[in-house]
Amino acid sequence: MADARLKTGIWVSSALRMANIAGRSGAVLRRGDADAGGVLIVLRRRDGLCVLTQARGADGEMGWLRGTGVSPVDQDAADAYIARQVDRDPDLWVVEVDSPDGLPPFPATFL
Repeated sequence: MADARLKTGIWVSSALRMANIAGRSGAVLRRGDADAGGVLIVLRRRDGLCVLTQARGADGEMGWLRGTGVSPVDQDAADAYIARQVDRDPDLWVVEVDSPDGLPPFPATFL
């Protein structure tokens, strides 16, 4: 029997609500597949942007990778990364959140 998974559209709504509760603004920049699309999170930091991408760890658990690297990047670099990922997976969601501290507004395991 397959594991029950939360639909992506519901997860995105929840993440944006957590951002709102934390006093951070957020927005969906691109809608993907509402049931099973992947998610890219753009963290708008004080010193630039960081794009997080979903990945599975060695144990199979979902986590997050800093797709654009550890250091913040500018808008052009973030946009180029997002475009490459969307070209590979057109079902991706892209969500942007203000994050002065560079952390997502939801519990996240970094891989």
